Amino acid sequence: MNPQPQRAIPDTTAEARREFAVLLGEFRRTPVLVPLAAGGGLWTADRGGVRWIFAFSHEAALSRFAHARGEAHRTWEYRTVLGARLLDVMVPTLAVPAGVALDAGSDDGALFPPVRGIVPDTAAIDLEDDKDDQDDRHGVGGRYERDGGRHER
Repeated sequence: MNPQPQRAIPDTTAEARREFAVLLGEFRRTPVLVPLAAGGGLWTADRGGVRWIFAFSHEAALSRFAHARGEAHRTWEYRTVLGARLLDVMVPTLAVPAGVALDAGSDDGALFPPVRGIVPDTAAIDLEDDKDDQDDRHGVGGRYERDGGRHER
């Protein structure tokens, strides 16, 4: 009996992680446009327990977003911010789990959620407890404190 030659199965998870790492690196090095809310703060939206800071790679992407929202008639004030500054400085200042939504509503959009490796550890939430995390910076007994609030893990 002739055994069939085995074909290598591509590791799509590893490839997706590499592609995301490249995207994250590019985002961190790139100035992006962040719309300002009426009060002058960064424009955000809460979805799925995360506060998302909206950022756009260029004015055309922001314009498409405004049109999709039916708000193309108004003036959209924005601030230009380095992607790394959004993730490393702005996200940790928010009182809730937060991430960045890049080019929301476009085919090329991306989400940078509040997890380790994307935002600082102090602002990261993980979907599962990290058994190797022994520094107990979040609290004791399956609870953690963040910005004065108590939350279940």
